[in-house]
Amino acid sequence: MNNTAEDVNPCGINTSSFEIVTRDESRHHFKQGYDAQSGPHSGHEKSAEMDSGTERDVELQRVSAETPEARWWQRANREGLIYELLPVTNLDENIVGWESQDDPEMPFNFSSWHKWLWVGLLSAITFLTPFSSSILSPAIVKLDDEFGNDNAIVGSMTIGCALAPNIETLIVSRFFSGVGGAACLTLGGSIIGDLFRPDLRGFAIGMWNVGPLLGPTIGPLLGGFLTQSIGWRFDFWIVFAAATPVTILIATLNKETCHNVLVQRKTTLLQKSLGNDSLTSCYDDSSKRNTSQIVLTNLIRPLKMLVFSPIVFFLSLYIAFVFGVVYLLYTTIPSVFEETYGFTASQTGLVYLAIGLGNVLGWLFITLFSDKYVIRLSKANGGVFEPEMRLKISIYFGVFLPITLFWYGWSSYYSVHVACTIISLIPWGFGIMGLFLPITTYLVDSYPMYAASAIAANVILRSVVEALLPLAGPPMYASLGLGWGNSLLGFICIIMIPLPLIFNRFGARLRKAQLLTL
Repeated sequence: MNNTAEDVNPCGINTSSFEIVTRDESRHHFKQGYDAQSGPHSGHEKSAEMDSGTERDVELQRVSAETPEARWWQRANREGLIYELLPVTNLDENIVGWESQDDPEMPFNFSSWHKWLWVGLLSAITFLTPFSSSILSPAIVKLDDEFGNDNAIVGSMTIGCALAPNIETLIVSRFFSGVGGAACLTLGGSIIGDLFRPDLRGFAIGMWNVGPLLGPTIGPLLGGFLTQSIGWRFDFWIVFAAATPVTILIATLNKETCHNVLVQRKTTLLQKSLGNDSLTSCYDDSSKRNTSQIVLTNLIRPLKMLVFSPIVFFLSLYIAFVFGVVYLLYTTIPSVFEETYGFTASQTGLVYLAIGLGNVLGWLFITLFSDKYVIRLSKANGGVFEPEMRLKISIYFGVFLPITLFWYGWSSYYSVHVACTIISLIPWGFGIMGLFLPITTYLVDSYPMYAASAIAANVILRSVVEALLPLAGPPMYASLGLGWGNSLLGFICIIMIPLPLIFNRFGARLRKAQLLTL
């Protein structure tokens, strides 16, 4: 079905002759969740779109080249993607939207400097979360000795503050650390989705993930040297020193980017200035709900998406498992390299550079080629972007994960040359970035109006698995050994390899058939 702008836009865009391609018929009314299932139709819809190309060209000539609408369409076509028109204000219909397609208040139209400043700050604060959680890894043994802890499970999960007097305080501090670190992990992808359209979104999400990419590598590396020289408690003084200026900058330079919130604020101002309480936002009816209802809805939505959306659940489960295994490997590296190969704590910290090298290689590949690949696929699809195009590039990266688990497990079990065991960690870092970045971007593309909830669902499951899977590590390795223990994890990774391929093929159908009310 090909719709005109008038069909899909109750906000009164003065461009009824513009043909807009949409994927989900349920989006004909913005109040039901504008762009909740983003992207245009493909298949027979694409053919209809291409057949009407001449008609669109004729209609575009009726619009002055100086109008915002014409400039917007020309810009979109040069980039190779067909964007949907932004909903604009129509006071005759009591609908409040954007002033024009070039409205400077619209986050898509923010200056490049402003956008990349936000990406940089997001990357910095998101760096601190895995950095603070992994910096203590090389000090687990010394920490256990200091507090008299002989429980390997407790030892594998403890992290806290520099002044913690006992292991219980460390565990409680870890809880609050997790609460504080969850916000940047959850909101980062959503903010980038607010700022960037699909043809730049992959690169922006890649740049944001420079922080969490480097955090798990620099943390253990620095922690190893600190533990051996001045003590593990200084780990957290360094985290505090780094977090303070970043937090101040974000608090100072913070600016709202949520499209829904911005238009709702505008609606409230117009209601007061015009004395018209009938004005409503083109995005939703949140103004008709009280604060407690809004908070409750937003708290429940990630759980609803996690339970009722197979896309969110299975892809989040995949990411949760691979990140859980990362933290499990982190708990084995000190014992393997210190007990088997005789490394010191500081030398053990250098081992984490192998995973970091793989991370950097995977990050470079995805960040540099993801958007280019998506644009190429979109052009081949008549200029129509579909979120599933993000998953094509990730399909092959899942193969690298079991390679590391089999290689690392049996190399450490048979105590082969240390270089072989260290190198075995590189494929894991490469594969995990090739999965994490496209899947995260896919969730943002699939649920742009609810990207924060989709990412939150992902973070919820990932955090649970990251916390619990390392707890199963000591008993598993005690029972199966490093060889078969890691092989078991490798077999699970093999089972999960087809998931991106499955959703690449059937994801669009699942989203269309989704009955979940967000």
